[in-house]
Amino acid sequence: MRSEIGTVLMMTGAVLLAAALTLYAYNRVENWHAGNEVSRIEEELETALEVSSILSTDEETEETVAELDGNTYIGILSIERFGLELPVMVSWSYANLKLAPCRYSGRVVTDDLVICGHNYERHFGKLSGLEAGDLVTFTTVTGYLYTYEVTEVITIEPTAVDELLSGDWDLSLFTCTYGGQARVVVRLSRTEAD
Repeated sequence: MRSEIGTVLMMTGAVLLAAALTLYAYNRVENWHAGNEVSRIEEELETALEVSSILSTDEETEETVAELDGNTYIGILSIERFGLELPVMVSWSYANLKLAPCRYSGRVVTDDLVICGHNYERHFGKLSGLEAGDLVTFTTVTGYLYTYEVTEVITIEPTAVDELLSGDWDLSLFTCTYGGQARVVVRLSRTEAD
């Protein structure tokens, strides 16, 4: 009887270990794919913006956007500390988040922009490593450069949408922690605009 229980426990352990390894491998593949995709999009977007042939006006926000490969972008977010250049999509959805960070709410011109991104390494996976005083820039598709300084990095509950959107912040960036137990939120204040 004990050997049968031991065998069942060993098999259960092996199945759980295999499931964990499969999940880990899946997450690594998703992370790799997201990094490659964001690099490709950023390069194509910068090249296309040089000729301005992809610009249009978003009906909802009435701001200039760039359309590329059937997706719409509002600009490029640069996080200096990590050497990241990230195209930002005009609106968020789970499908869009797999490609690039997305506007969650607000606008850059009204100093209330909120951008969300997956915690992929080449997206927002390192947000918790930002510190007060770090610089982040956002360049609109029309070439206007906005510079921001990190004011604070906080962790909130995943359902705390009111807290996420409250306050007088010029820019907020957020992502889920690994496992989705909380959200990392970076609050930034604008320092200058070109």
